[in-house]
This record gives sequence, C-alpha cells and structure tokens, in this order.
Amino acid sequence: MDEMMVWIIFGIVVVVLLALDLFVFNRGAHHISTRKALLETAMWIGIALLFGAFMFYEFGPVTGTEYLTAYVIEKAMSIDNLFVFIIIFSMFAIPDEYQHKALYYGIIGAVVFRALFIVAGVELLERFHVVMYIFGVLLIYAALKTMFKKEEEGGGSKIADFLSKHLNCSPTLDRDKLTTRIDGRKVITPMLMCILVIELTDIVFAIDSIPAVLAISTDMLVVYTSNIFAILGLRSLYFAIRGGLASLRYLKYGLGVILLFVAFKLMAADFVEIPILVSLGIILGTLAVTVVASMVRNRMDARGTA
Repeated sequence: MDEMMVWIIFGIVVVVLLALDLFVFNRGAHHISTRKALLETAMWIGIALLFGAFMFYEFGPVTGTEYLTAYVIEKAMSIDNLFVFIIIFSMFAIPDEYQHKALYYGIIGAVVFRALFIVAGVELLERFHVVMYIFGVLLIYAALKTMFKKEEEGGGSKIADFLSKHLNCSPTLDRDKLTTRIDGRKVITPMLMCILVIELTDIVFAIDSIPAVLAISTDMLVVYTSNIFAILGLRSLYFAIRGGLASLRYLKYGLGVILLFVAFKLMAADFVEIPILVSLGIILGTLAVTVVASMVRNRMDARGTA
C-alpha cells in the first residue's frame, strides 16, 4: 500500500471517529462519568495502538516503533495540558456538562494547527541543519520550565486577559452557545472565549511537544498521525483522571527528564545514534518511575496524616 493511500485511510478514520464522538457517544450537553471516560480512553488508546500495529505491518519495525515512541511522548506531554484545562474551565465558570463541547472544538482546531506546525518543522529540519540545534535549545528551555514552574502558573490566564481586552464578551453563559445578543448587539460568550483560550494554549504547548516528536522521526506520516491520535483521546482522558491529577505530583519532573533526553538525542544525532527501542525504553521507564514515585509519596503522606 502506498503512503498516499495510508493518508486517505487515516483521514477517513479521524473524520469518522470525530463524528461518532460528537453525534453518537457524546450527543448533547451532559455529565460524563468517570467510568464512561475510562472506557472511552481505553477505546482511543486501543485505536491508536491498532494503527501502530498497522504501521509495523505496512512499513516495518523501525517506522512502527518510531510511531509508538512519538505517540507515548505526545500522550505524556498532553497530560500536562490537563492541569491547564482545569484552570481555564474554572476561569470561565464552564459547567461540567459543557466542558466536552469546549474540548471538542479545541481538538478540531488542534488537528489543523498541528498539521501546519509539523509541515513547517519537517521542512526546516530538512532544509537547514542548524535548526535541529535550535529545536534542542527550545526543548532544554521547555524541560527546565516544566520542572520548575509553579503549579498555579499557566499560559491560559495571560491569553484570556489579552483576549478579554480585545473582544466583546458577555458576562455570563447562554447555555452552550458560542454567541449571544445583549441589547440587540451580537457578542461572543464565555464558552467561545474558553474555546479560543484552549486553542491558543494548545498552540503554545505544540511549540514544546512537536520538536520533541521531531527528535524521534521526521517522517511526516509518523509525526502527524501519532500527534493526532494522542490528542484525539485527550478529552476522555481529562474526564477520566481530572480528579486524580493532583496525585501525579512528580509528573512535571518526569516530563522534564523526557524533554532533556529528546533534546540530547536531537542535538547529538551527528555524533551518536540512539536506537529507537532504547529511546522508547527510556521514555516509558521515566514515566513508570514518575507514577510509582508519586504513588509512594501519596501513601506516605496518607499514613502521616492518619
């Protein structure tokens, strides 16, 4: 099967899944239970892994492992986004039953903007060799920022402040509508403002995550499909673990270590080749240590307060 046909199949799968998600699985405004969110999360991960198996079969173990590694990196970094989503929803007082719609439109925008970023990133790496060192420096900065940022910090609030000064927004929601009328004048609602902030925040996050994935592969098919499958399941993942996000207290350090590793891999590519299986092992191992360390610390704290 040629690569163009794979792109067509991928596009059809994404469109069908997005349509099923909005019009079948999550039709209308409603509360999403943790159980339902966990089932949907398992479904999204399963679909991503099935596509990975297809990549293994169609293009060989190297491409398949690159896809899986890129997917794990993007999925891990997307968890950090969930903390920001909580802040944004609280900022605009978006009720639980409307949050899925806000995330849904945010994801659709991400599908488009990620494509633009990835095409630009691949072209720059192929045309200008020095760009990989620039990306490496950006990843080191992102790693340090991730590890040492305060929990309450978030780019969403700055973006929201900027938009509030330049857009006419109603003071209250009008159910889940994106626009409403006040004194006969059409204005946007906090719902639309929330979606805009989510989308712009994702663009900021993409500046960190896409160079990290490009350190694993510059194959457009690998980079884009892994990115999209990771963010497609972001909504259900948010509803599945939002209550337990605070327990992942060492996540930011794990993500920082991963970013430092991929920065080294990218900048040292001319001198040493790190096998893709080794990269995957380091990334999965770092995430495992992060989760286990967080669980151990939580249990120690629970015993101390008992």
